[in-house]
Amino acid sequence: MQPMQASQQAAALFRAYGPAAEAVVAEKIRICEQTDSTEEASDWKLIRKSIREMKT
Repeated sequence: MQPMQASQQAAALFRAYGPAAEAVVAEKIRICEQTDSTEEASDWKLIRKSIREMKT
């Protein structure tokens, strides 16, 4: 996933979930890591990073 796509996805999640968006993404990361979906987990981590940047 490109950084711009991660940023757009993060913005959409933040609009939908507000401050809870980071928790939603953390759950997605956990599920991906448990199922060995490392590439998808990496994408979610980029999204989480973007959400954290939005919150500051």
